[in-house]
Amino acid sequence: MDLRTRKIVLVGFMGTGKSTVSRLLAEQLGCSRYDSDEVIEQTEGTISKLFETYGEAGFRDIESKVLDSLLEVDARSIIATGGGAVLREHNREAMLKHGFVVALTADAEHIINRVKSDTTRPLLQGDVAANVHRIMEQRKHAYDFAHLQLDTTSLTPQEAAEVILQALQEE
Repeated sequence: MDLRTRKIVLVGFMGTGKSTVSRLLAEQLGCSRYDSDEVIEQTEGTISKLFETYGEAGFRDIESKVLDSLLEVDARSIIATGGGAVLREHNREAMLKHGFVVALTADAEHIINRVKSDTTRPLLQGDVAANVHRIMEQRKHAYDFAHLQLDTTSLTPQEAAEVILQALQEE
């Protein structure tokens, strides 16, 4: 794959650092950055409203369409995906076809601390800790397809970005 057009695609559970790390990578590499959730909110409306209107399946359809459009951009870019983008096989295949996929992980307690005050996440409404544990269990193998697995629990976003850049140089 041509390194000039290759994408770095960040996947992982919510609260693992995809948005922050993607910003740092884009700055360091001097390339475009896209966050699929941000693009969805700019073009389709809030994620909470989309879940309310179309349900999770309808939201996942929108998410897949946006991800496809971001992966088709013919230039090197960093793409941060929504945590559930990996749930569809089509999305996983497209990410692998167009980019270097990095799965960011973190332990449940760190994720809970990072997302507990975020009221915009429809899947966490109610008991945040119980929902995080339940969804993490459901998705425990969902990110296994990635080229690189990176536990961000004890890393700063800058350290995570450096590990990713080092992995790219070695590839």
